[in-house]
Amino acid sequence: MANNKPMTEEEKKLWQAQHRLEAAEARNRQKERKARTRRLIQMGAILESVFPEVQTMDPEDVNLELKKRFQAEERKNA
Repeated sequence: MANNKPMTEEEKKLWQAQHRLEAAEARNRQKERKARTRRLIQMGAILESVFPEVQTMDPEDVNLELKKRFQAEERKNA
């Protein structure tokens, strides 16, 4: 059942502060998502520029190929 009692000034300020905090947190989450998306796009573009074959490969095949190449490089440098 809804409480129809009017809010006190203190309750109103607390409610507003809580909603401002929630809005700020939502903005921060959106900024973080956009930054991650940008980073992933940039990394993908770099990967495609040095390894053009990835454009036609399945993601799992790309993952396996990169692991294979990095392990071979590590053995070479060891």
